[in-house]
Amino acid sequence: MVEIHPQLRKDCYVLGRMSLCHVLLMNDANYPWCILVPDREVREIYELSPADQTRLIEESSLLAAGMAGEFAADKMNVAALGNVVPQLHIHHVVRNTHDLAWPAPVWGRHPARQYNEAAQKEMISRIKRILTDHLRVE
Repeated sequence: MVEIHPQLRKDCYVLGRMSLCHVLLMNDANYPWCILVPDREVREIYELSPADQTRLIEESSLLAAGMAGEFAADKMNVAALGNVVPQLHIHHVVRNTHDLAWPAPVWGRHPARQYNEAAQKEMISRIKRILTDHLRVE
């Protein structure tokens, strides 16, 4: 099993794992924001095997659709950047026309607002509910 990059562990809560990817919740209450981290030693999507590429798209689509419905997204931002953390990871950010950064990107726009304990538990519960049949808790 691949270790999740220390920066991701610092910034996120690890919720569990699907068949290919670890599922993380970004500790930023400004936006519903999850990250998928494939359990492979790669930096880019094209470095995954064709089967893993397909699985990644399936898991990403499942998470994005679930988050869009759960949080009434006006737009889902799904991106693999990797400029700061080289390990392949895919951001899934719910965007609404009324969010703090709309319509600009969320990165660097506003300081992260950490979840308080109650909000953290509720958000984790909502994400786990979205992935009920697909998430194994680590």
